[in-house]
Amino acid sequence: MAADHEQVEEIMARSCNSNVHFHDIPDAILSSIFSLITDTRSRNAMSLVCLKWHLIERSTRTFLSLRGNIRDLFLLPTCFRAVTNLDLSLVSPWGSPILDSSPNTALLAQALHWTFPSVVTLTVYARNPSILKFLAPQWPHLRQVKLVRWHQRSSTTLGFDFLALFEHCHSLASLDLSHFYNWTEDLPPALEAYPSVAASLSHLNILNYTSAQGFKSHELLAITSACPNLREFLATCIFDHRYFGSVGDETLLSLATNCPRLSLLHLVDSSSMSAARGNPDNDGYTTGDARIRQNMLIEMFSALPLLEELVLDVCHNVRDTWVALEMLNSKCPRLKSLKLGQFHGVCKGIDARPDGIALCSRLESLSIKNCADLTDSGLISISLGCPRLTKFEVQGCKKITKLGMTKVASILRKTLTEVKISCCKHLNTVTSLQALEPIQDSLQRLHIDCVWEMVEQSGSEASSSAKSAGLKCSEKRRGIWEETNLNKKYKKYNGNGDGYASSTWEKLQCLSLWIEAGELLNPLALAGLDDCPVLEEIQIKVEGDCRHQSSPSPPDDFGLSSLRCYPRLSKMELDCQTAIGYALTAPSGHGDLSPWERFYLNGIGKIEPHRAQLLASTGHRC
Repeated sequence: MAADHEQVEEIMARSCNSNVHFHDIPDAILSSIFSLITDTRSRNAMSLVCLKWHLIERSTRTFLSLRGNIRDLFLLPTCFRAVTNLDLSLVSPWGSPILDSSPNTALLAQALHWTFPSVVTLTVYARNPSILKFLAPQWPHLRQVKLVRWHQRSSTTLGFDFLALFEHCHSLASLDLSHFYNWTEDLPPALEAYPSVAASLSHLNILNYTSAQGFKSHELLAITSACPNLREFLATCIFDHRYFGSVGDETLLSLATNCPRLSLLHLVDSSSMSAARGNPDNDGYTTGDARIRQNMLIEMFSALPLLEELVLDVCHNVRDTWVALEMLNSKCPRLKSLKLGQFHGVCKGIDARPDGIALCSRLESLSIKNCADLTDSGLISISLGCPRLTKFEVQGCKKITKLGMTKVASILRKTLTEVKISCCKHLNTVTSLQALEPIQDSLQRLHIDCVWEMVEQSGSEASSSAKSAGLKCSEKRRGIWEETNLNKKYKKYNGNGDGYASSTWEKLQCLSLWIEAGELLNPLALAGLDDCPVLEEIQIKVEGDCRHQSSPSPPDDFGLSSLRCYPRLSKMELDCQTAIGYALTAPSGHGDLSPWERFYLNGIGKIEPHRAQLLASTGHRC
């Protein structure tokens, strides 16, 4: 969005410095200028300048998300004729078949086609198959389709949800079912019934966020066999060999053989989609091993020479993988992004000689999740062997410490712009931020866990402090944080022996946080994140069980008001959907979700409107 504003300001400045007024620019050139602005807020603001700008903005917009009552045909906007990307998943009444709400279904479908004749990308809430039956014929040249459905699947014939789409849209290149509740056995027969459509697909996303059910081995093979030209394939599957249809090394090799043109392969175990944050005190090993052998992994890599991005989140032990990962560098020369989950032995790190994953020197993004034996020496080897890394994530790695992360940050100081540190036993909030000091002036995106460590206090401090009712993070802890950290704010040792220098996260734009239910957000600034002059976005995920805690009293404040120290903050996502509580069924003496919702949102009004426009979304799961 900042880049869009800079483009507009530059154009305006040039017009003001010349004798030509901005309005004298021909409409064709002005339309080209407007088409460069992609941010929705910027475009809406520009449309308010004058009637001419309003008309040009409407005629050049290519993306539109409709909201409102779809039954009111007279409310359909008729000025967005150039829209190519249309989102109908949020129209009301939400959750109901959008066309069934109209007395004349065919007329409504035709009205949508007449209003948006250029649509090639469609997102729609498909509650039942009849929706696509009416909409698909209106746009037969659709290239990209995303289906959304959170409700239970209706009792229909296998594959019936997709038949109308495949029957009318023969140019379909991308199909996204990641938010579409359906049975895993629905898709294969539909693809087999329309082989030409299946062959035209280059992108298929079946990462199912709506269900814990993963695709079985034979279903994955049927899908990839029907779609040999896939370039991007994302799927939820089952790696646990105790279940029927589990995915093993033979399935992985067959999948790679069926789709040799893949540039993106994303396979995730179904348990990883809904799993909460792990326990940092666990040893990192699961009870069972996945049936994946090193020689078969090497053969799989050999069958995918065009691979650029690979995600294998297995959730079951894959041991001694350094040999296979060394071959990954030579077999997949285009690989730039790699994410591994529950892979052990990715790097031995015995001496200065790189081995294992550290030989993948072309990597620009690396994520290591639940690697039980990754040590600081392994981290150092990876940072030395992968000098192009701009994004680095470690999650659930129990043996790495502040020393290893500091070395990584120092070695990759010129390239690293995005870091995620989560669920690592020896890396709490303070130590994580201290480890990233070498790159704090260049880091743009950061995720950390809000794990506040207790600080010893004197007897006089203990007698004067009082606990906050029902909250694990007490007023006593807050007072300790203030007294012990106020003198450390803005300071770090400059290495010259002559005092301390100011520390600023001058390029940090996006901050992502995990925090346990009941903890306060106030210590965030005291931990070292108080000076972020360009921070625009904050994502906060609250996780835990509220039922075992006393109901918070009205004065209690989660700490959103502490975000006033970020002058450029314009967007916040507050995700409480994994916080467990009672929903209108609280036993006697226990609070339901309502007081907790007020607790987490209390203080949002204290942030000055002209400095931050916060968009907070909350949800709870019982």
